[in-house]
This record gives sequence, structure tokens and C-alpha cells, in this order.
Amino acid sequence: MRRRSIPLAILLILVGSSGLGPALAQHDGVPDLAALSARLKQCWKPPALPRGNPGMEITVQFTFKRDGNLLGHPRITYETRDATDDERIIYRTAVMEALQRCVPMPFTPGMGGAIAGRPLTIRFDDRRTHPKPKEKRAWLTTTTL
Repeated sequence: MRRRSIPLAILLILVGSSGLGPALAQHDGVPDLAALSARLKQCWKPPALPRGNPGMEITVQFTFKRDGNLLGHPRITYETRDATDDERIIYRTAVMEALQRCVPMPFTPGMGGAIAGRPLTIRFDDRRTHPKPKEKRAWLTTTTL
């Protein structure tokens, strides 16, 4: 019996010292909506856009099963009105890839039972703000004569 406990102890020491402990702890499960949102944010990779393109908003509706897989197909419910067709396709692809990276979602048993079959609506807001050029406004400076 003692011989079996030594390799187990060595394994636990190696896992604890190798930095795998936090990685394993991250996969413990998703217990609530805040953790679900954080997990989806980790999976989201915004698409590369040309300089000057402000990005867009896109909203997707989907449903999870108890085991963390998707039930049915995700549905895009909103896209920024001014976006071109090419931008819409790029963002739709990025959203679907984010969902693929996150599925199956490792729900805790309680969260899996609570969320199963309920539609979720998530908004991905990738509107980017570009720094405005700094210009000196000569007409606003006051001069004392």
C-alpha cells in the first residue's frame, strides 16, 4: 500500500510545481452566468480589420444542453446596420469559431440542469475606438494685448 502512495505523492508535487494546478482548476466547471460570460470572453478572438474600420456589434442566440454541447444551431439576431456584407460574414465566422472553441462548456451539475434548454442571447461588441489626432486649436488660445 505504501508503494502506491509514493508515486501519487510525487505526481501531486509535480502538478503543483509545474503550474498545471491553475490550469486544472480552471476546468473545474462553470458554476454561474458570470463564469459562463468569462469563459465565452476567453474563447472570443476578434477578427483582424483594416486600419480605420471601427468594427461592429453582433448578437447571437443559442441554447446549451445539460452536458455543455449546443442544442440546435446558433442564430444571429442583430448586426450593426452600417456593416458591409463582407464584415458581417467575417464577424459571423468569428462568433461561430468562438462557440466551437468553448463547446462543450464544462458546466457544474447544478448549472447544467439550470441552463439546459434555455435560450441565451450574447452580444459581442467589437467596436474599436481609434485615437483621435491631437491638433492644436489656435483659435481657442487666448492672447492678451
